[in-house]
Amino acid sequence: MVKKSKIIITIFSLIFFCNQIAFCDVITGQVNQNETLKKKNKVVDSYTQKPVTGAAISIPSIGYRTTSGSDGTFELNTQINQTAILSVQKDGYRPFSLTIDDNIASKPLKLGIEKSKMGDVTIESDVCHLGDDVYSETSANSSEFKGKSVGSYYSKKFSTKILRPNEEAVIVIGSVIGLDTKMAKELGQNQIAYVYSSPAEVFFNGNKVGELNINGDNQEILIPRQLVRENNELTIKTGRNLFQHAYVDYDDIEIAGVRFEIKDKNSFAYK
Repeated sequence: MVKKSKIIITIFSLIFFCNQIAFCDVITGQVNQNETLKKKNKVVDSYTQKPVTGAAISIPSIGYRTTSGSDGTFELNTQINQTAILSVQKDGYRPFSLTIDDNIASKPLKLGIEKSKMGDVTIESDVCHLGDDVYSETSANSSEFKGKSVGSYYSKKFSTKILRPNEEAVIVIGSVIGLDTKMAKELGQNQIAYVYSSPAEVFFNGNKVGELNINGDNQEILIPRQLVRENNELTIKTGRNLFQHAYVDYDDIEIAGVRFEIKDKNSFAYK
């Protein structure tokens, strides 16, 4: 059992499974909504609100890619049958991802992306599939999985600076789909009748620092500052079917937009 003091998860956006939100407004890395677009989708700088030209927009699971124009606009000329991860990448900006479906995609989107900050490390900007490639049609988002699994866990080494006394570090999971945990089941995020899996586990330098229990966007995990070194390793392990004992049945999930961020302590609402 992980101590609460070591895990602070802020969910800036639960995907539409939990609450059908009308996505006709501004969506940023923290999902603020305050302006309506009447015609086209648009990528803007979340601070200046100016259009971002040449941002790469993709939906990897269906192989769709496009680029924002000189006015930041783009079109989604594709059909999205199930939930999928939409990714936005632009040099000098933090990777952005959003879980969408056909209902969300049918409405104009204004996506606010944030400039990269000192101490930011993009750990994984692409969509990564974890699991054993064995899942049912009732599993969360199974029809939208990108491709073959990289295995039951994802691990990446990266370097960063030592934290100052006034700084805290977080791991941000830009998007996660496919979790079949008990909590995800209770929230109606899958149609599996009787079974569920253990949560995905997040490790930092060999120490468990958090869990992923629900599908959604921009989930933050606070890293105990004593664990942060110049050279670090992040590992995310997918869960297991808790009702299968004859063999190990891994939960198939996909993650995207994984990054390490350093923040001022004053930016946290908790101590």
